Amino acid sequence: MQLRYNFRLYPTAGQRESLARAFGCARTVFNDGLRARRQAHENGLPYISDADLSKRVITHAKAAPERAWLGEVSSVVLQQALADLNTAYRNFFASLSGKRKGRKVGLPRFRSRKDSQQAIRFTKNARFSITASGKLRLPKIGDVAVRWSRSLPSDPSSVTVIKDSTGRYFASLVVEAGDEPLPETAAEVGIDLGLTHFAILSNGQKIANPRILRRAAKKLRRAEKALSRTQKGSANRKKARVKVAQAHATVADTRRDWAHKLSTTLIRENQAIYVEDLATSGLARTRLAKSVYDAGWSQFVTMLEYKAKRYGRRFARINRWFPSSRLCSECGTRRDGMPLDVREWACRCGAVHDRDVNAARNILTEGRRTVAAGRKPAAEMRREAETLNARGGDVRPPLAVADADEAGSLRGAA
Repeated sequence: MQLRYNFRLYPTAGQRESLARAFGCARTVFNDGLRARRQAHENGLPYISDADLSKRVITHAKAAPERAWLGEVSSVVLQQALADLNTAYRNFFASLSGKRKGRKVGLPRFRSRKDSQQAIRFTKNARFSITASGKLRLPKIGDVAVRWSRSLPSDPSSVTVIKDSTGRYFASLVVEAGDEPLPETAAEVGIDLGLTHFAILSNGQKIANPRILRRAAKKLRRAEKALSRTQKGSANRKKARVKVAQAHATVADTRRDWAHKLSTTLIRENQAIYVEDLATSGLARTRLAKSVYDAGWSQFVTMLEYKAKRYGRRFARINRWFPSSRLCSECGTRRDGMPLDVREWACRCGAVHDRDVNAARNILTEGRRTVAAGRKPAAEMRREAETLNARGGDVRPPLAVADADEAGSLRGAA
């Protein structure tokens, strides 16, 4: 399987200038290509093919005096920028025709030098390499110092150099990583995700929600107030903007690190992991939006999924309409309703349940039943669904057989 390995770069002043030039040239090629296709569409001309567009905005443009500086950067960087534009158009057409499921994709938009993130990509054709001294050699940029936090499983097929909003530089290398099965274990776990507790496991363990954004709110508020007091266009405003960006980057880095550690622990300790397929995009439109984004459920579940695949674990998503909170995990009795303020309830069979622990146990049971029956997991069924919402899941619950007293008409009714 292909994985991305990210490492921090420390370019010199001259290398930062070369990278800025490469970012600008890639952005120019992307915008020129987008502008050419938009003008062709507005004038009623045929769609410009990828090959013709490459000749127009790269080959012929380099020969023109106003674009001669495109020759100062690697040609692979320019070709990859145009490849990004072509991919964006293909995604738009596939979304328009219904071939691409999920959230609708709009037309490509122009890139700006003020975007929070700038990136360029080198493929093997560019002949980038890792030197014997451990530096990353990039064409027309030089040998850039890298902080290697771990070794690569194989030679990278491409590298993307990224500059984020805080001014940090990263190298994202795509490598082919083989499966590394862990020793088998008998443990299996169902996970119910929440906000009071981030994760409740079927064995009764509750993992506290770190609330990383909430804890950093005071520092963020102070930085944003300082930014609002500065004058637009001033040097102090640029410094204040970077401080705000750094505060947000710290939150994102901390959340990602925490999710990596927790997901790795769960993968190591359990042979099978089952989670509920939550409608995160829908929950993010409610009054709980800030807490939902702060929790980062989607990022965490994605980590569980790819790590399970790599390390030989079983992973499945349970259908979001499965009534995990309303089922008794002891006898299977289903309650009619379960308001959110009910955190503990007693079943008529005599069992007393913690709402979240009971839901996690039901998720575990349903996950085992799904795998044993050979049914497709919810993630695969979601891709095949006819009616999809922005997240890619079923918009409404599946049809169910009506109860006996609900079906048909009343006797004696006209």
